[in-house]
Parts: sequence; structure tokens; C-alpha cells
Amino acid sequence: MSENDQKDNQGRGKEVTIYVNTTPHQWPKDKITYEQVVELEVPEYPQNPPITYSVKYKKGHGNKPDGTLSKGASVKVKDGIEFTVSETGQS
Repeated sequence: MSENDQKDNQGRGKEVTIYVNTTPHQWPKDKITYEQVVELEVPEYPQNPPITYSVKYKKGHGNKPDGTLSKGASVKVKDGIEFTVSETGQS
């Protein structure tokens, strides 16, 4: 790898593998929102907002490795974090 390639790679955000209902997804190592997690599991989510979902996660960062992601909230991702998305009904 050339010096320029190394500089280019350092400038890009690293991707990590996250799991949504056991399906692996590549995601930039940063944060993910409730809406983004739901959309990975339910691609038609933005067109069907009356249905609400519960989003739980585990294997997250050390200060809060497990929790529930609320609508409008986000969580910092790390390699191997697992999300569970389940439909809770009409809002």
C-alpha cells in the first residue's frame, strides 16, 4: 500500500458490521438513529409511519452496552453491535 493510499484510508470513516435482527450490515463507524435501524429492517418504513417499532440493542459501547433506542434518538455504533427491531403496532 502506498503512502497516499494510507492517507486516503485514514481520511475515510471506518465501516463496522452491525446486526439488525441477525442480518449483518456494513455501517460507518459513528452513530445510527432509530429511523436508520428501522429502515434497515423495514425498507418501506418511511412510507408507513403509522406503524411503530421497538428497537433494542446489545453489545454496544462500554458506558451503555444494552438499551432501547427511542424514536428520534441515536446510539454510537461499534463492530458487532446487535439491534432487535419488532413491530409494536399503530401509533
